[in-house]
Amino acid sequence: MHFLSPILENYIEEHSQEEPKLLRELTRETHLKAVRPRMITGHFQGRVLSMISKIIAPKKILEIGTYTGYSALCLAEGLQKNGALHTIEINEELLELQRKYFERSPYGSQIVQHIGDALQIVPELDEVFDLVFIDAQKVSYDAFFEAALQKTKAGSIILSDNVLWSGKVVEPIEKSDKATEALVRYNEKLKKDPRVETVLLPIRDGLTLSRVL
Repeated sequence: MHFLSPILENYIEEHSQEEPKLLRELTRETHLKAVRPRMITGHFQGRVLSMISKIIAPKKILEIGTYTGYSALCLAEGLQKNGALHTIEINEELLELQRKYFERSPYGSQIVQHIGDALQIVPELDEVFDLVFIDAQKVSYDAFFEAALQKTKAGSIILSDNVLWSGKVVEPIEKSDKATEALVRYNEKLKKDPRVETVLLPIRDGLTLSRVL
């Protein structure tokens, strides 16, 4: 489902901050080498993530779902000078591509890569995160959120990507569609959860911003 016409989408990108050259190169290489390149964050949403991070100026960031590293680089733009971003990816085949671009950025020494199951890794991190970005297996969003919440404090921000799921969240759900079913439950949960206040933003494929109370 397209929420905006291609003309409006182009207009929005043209009237937002320019996409950094390094990220344009990463986008191109992702489309050449990675499976499902449409998963990449992209120009407009990347600038949104960058702006949110710069407003928060986090010391610690947690990202669940690195893919090729585009969103991590955007989030890192707001890090404090002594800050760190921990990013978790289950597919070890992407590790080398991620690191290649992390090292070419100004934030290479601040980005800590983890390979494996986030539900095992997050509880072992001895950190308190100011900003969390969830963008991994949709059926596990609830579990990711609960794990991440234990590593936050009052005022921390948790971002959840793809929460509109190409509009499927408002359509009849097929019995086999576990991802959509999980996202519908997740969206309803965040709306009612007394531990956070939440707003769902119609940015790209849906981006939820939850503030920890």
